[in-house]
Amino acid sequence: MTRIISILLLLALAACGRGEMRPGVTDISGVMPDLKFTMQRANDSAWVTQDSYRGKITLLYFGYTHCPDVCPATLSNLADVLKDLGTRANDVRVLFVSVDPARDNLTALKDYVGAFAPQIDGLRGSDNEIAKLAQRYRVLYSVKKTPQGEEVMHSGSVFIFDRDGKAREVMTDTSDVKNVANDLEALLR
Repeated sequence: MTRIISILLLLALAACGRGEMRPGVTDISGVMPDLKFTMQRANDSAWVTQDSYRGKITLLYFGYTHCPDVCPATLSNLADVLKDLGTRANDVRVLFVSVDPARDNLTALKDYVGAFAPQIDGLRGSDNEIAKLAQRYRVLYSVKKTPQGEEVMHSGSVFIFDRDGKAREVMTDTSDVKNVANDLEALLR
């Protein structure tokens, strides 16, 4: 189900974007809105906005700490990208927005993102704040109560914003660490 939604999202973005740059990456310059949000950062409990990240290349990813596969793989790949950038990684921030705030309290979110890289910030908001941010970037997710617990579904896209908060790319695949690092290096120049 997640793969189908990711494919649909990519197709929708590709239809209005400037086209695919390489498999899994689409140029969204000028067709997606600037970075804009207000959320609580788990790393230090501070309330932050897009202005807190001005001057940094910012990657935006929606997920949850109990995700069994997609989230840890994506964050691990992005951590490898950050390692590949060396000291340039200090000019990059990955924003991991929890779509499951009922279970992802600040401590759980801080511990989770801290296991990957110091440049990854866990963000948490109310259900409405999360929905508003997800809608802004056409991200699909759902959290349903089931007899076995919660069932969470989310798309796996990573949005890249330049130093001014302008949307530049969306990725549906982060496994090509070298090329992702090259994309970020180009934006850092």
